[in-house]
Amino acid sequence: MPQTWKDNHAFFLIVIGLLAWVVPGGGHFALNERRRAIVICVTVIVTFLVGLHVGSIGVIDPVNAKPWYVAQLMNSPAVFFLGQFSASGQFPVFGRAGEIGQIYTSIAGLLNLLCIVNAVYTAHLLGLKGARA
Repeated sequence: MPQTWKDNHAFFLIVIGLLAWVVPGGGHFALNERRRAIVICVTVIVTFLVGLHVGSIGVIDPVNAKPWYVAQLMNSPAVFFLGQFSASGQFPVFGRAGEIGQIYTSIAGLLNLLCIVNAVYTAHLLGLKGARA
């Protein structure tokens, strides 16, 4: 009998983790937890967009603010492209608005990291439950 992709447990967990990173809530959506996926998606994206609104795209700074940038990368791979775009330095950030924007975008990334871990753990539990049945 051919194996399904859920039978390969490690690959299944990696796919769920990548889905949860690429689209906030994507891992939970793939696990048929639709409501939780929508709440995660809206919360992470709105928090990230508020940070961008407050501090402009210049708060994503891969050159001068590497610890903040690493936290921001947990939002989605799209942050990498925004970071490359803002690295040109044409988007100045002035005063505390930049600091607050960095905090909001980084908090959104760390929140998404927690959701990624939760999605992978939930997938792991579902895999164990399926193996026992």
